[in-house]
Amino acid sequence: MPKLSKRLEILASLVPFGARVCDIGTDHGYLSIELKKHGAVEKMIATDINEKPLERAKKNIEKAQVRGIELRLCDGLSGILPQEVDTVIIAGMGGEVISGILENGKEVARCGEISFILQPTTSPDYLRRYLFENGYTIESETPLCENGKLYSVMLCKFSGIKEKYEEYCCYIGGITSETRDGYLYIKKQYDRCFKCGEALKNIPEKQSEYNSYKAIADKLYIALNKNPKE
Repeated sequence: MPKLSKRLEILASLVPFGARVCDIGTDHGYLSIELKKHGAVEKMIATDINEKPLERAKKNIEKAQVRGIELRLCDGLSGILPQEVDTVIIAGMGGEVISGILENGKEVARCGEISFILQPTTSPDYLRRYLFENGYTIESETPLCENGKLYSVMLCKFSGIKEKYEEYCCYIGGITSETRDGYLYIKKQYDRCFKCGEALKNIPEKQSEYNSYKAIADKLYIALNKNPKE
């Protein structure tokens, strides 16, 4: 099995020792293999919505000679019972898709006993907004830069309390500029909002949208320059 990527290493590091884990959308199964291989988890379920990724994962599991990984063909959390797991990993998908998985599986997701490790590849702002508005608490966020791409890994849990938030928080969550990857992550979001605002600046009928983007960009600029580490 190839060495885990930095992204998968961070995901694995957030899994508590002895956890009962479900890896949603396991794909090649590398993360599940790593967690079970080193005895870090009590139970390991790897799921996917398609048969081919599960076949690929099965071959990798057999090649690694790892036992105790259960493969399931199911859509999101639909094939999982809340009492089976205490940690769910949903990574390598868009923010809208991850939000949809949580929403469609809310009978499981909102039982209050499960920790979620989430890593959106796109639209992290969409995912954070969903979490804020649907009673999830983001306990930590880890920014990382890998192969020229910036990601955030979120650790969260359903509390049932809808948090008050400012719009700019949807773009960076709890990420700070104190690390190089954190600085780069915030800068990317700042550049994005600043450019969107500038494109609307001289369009009279778009002034409301311009003001919104400008307000977000201003907040991100402050966060970017607070204890920055380039």
